[in-house]
Amino acid sequence: MKELKVIARLMDYPSAEVHEHVPEMKQMLLDFPVLGFALKAKICAWLSEFETTEIMDLQETYGGLFDRGRATSLLLFEHVHGESRDRGQAMVDLMDLYRSHGFELNARELPDYIPMYLEYLSYRPAQEAENGLLDVAHILALVGARLEDRESGYGLLFRALLEICQADITVDEFLKQAAKEERDDSLEALDKIWEEEAVTFGLDDDSAKPSAGQAMPSMNENQQTTPVHFVDSSAPGVSINP
Repeated sequence: MKELKVIARLMDYPSAEVHEHVPEMKQMLLDFPVLGFALKAKICAWLSEFETTEIMDLQETYGGLFDRGRATSLLLFEHVHGESRDRGQAMVDLMDLYRSHGFELNARELPDYIPMYLEYLSYRPAQEAENGLLDVAHILALVGARLEDRESGYGLLFRALLEICQADITVDEFLKQAAKEERDDSLEALDKIWEEEAVTFGLDDDSAKPSAGQAMPSMNENQQTTPVHFVDSSAPGVSINP
């Protein structure tokens, strides 16, 4: 499901390569029949603004949204297990799932990083991909609502994911909750978070954010593309075409 790969790219840390290919990705989402007209119109408007914004400004905005506090974290298990020991086992299980289908991580990210999870799903059969989204639908809806409460267009990507899997839960159901929550990205809240012990999962603490190590491939659906976050461990050096 190539649309999941497009959303994964847009949800990842803004790069010059992604910025360059926004028109192609926009068109692919507009052509996707599963998404409703109203949502497509909003995504189109947001991506048009995204396309004309300087890359450094996009990166600064991204950092402010996703790197300050935990409420809008793009780590799935942050919203399920927090800092409990169960989080470590969940990471191991997810890594095993990736490896069971021939994928090895090719980026310095935790395995529950949402863009990485979406990229994995983009290579699975459509029904399996939809079920994978349904498994985390409540997290997608909550994070999407928090992003919309902060007036961020990134929330539209979470709406799109919920429409793709036809979830019976929506971003709208969490908007009131998000509006009542105390923001965790203030200086005071951040100081409290940094006082807590950082949790790592076999990764260097000084890893860059994020590092794919590969250029953005053409989004032509007929062209083979290499995953940004994965390599195919079963056939090294061979591109995988979803």
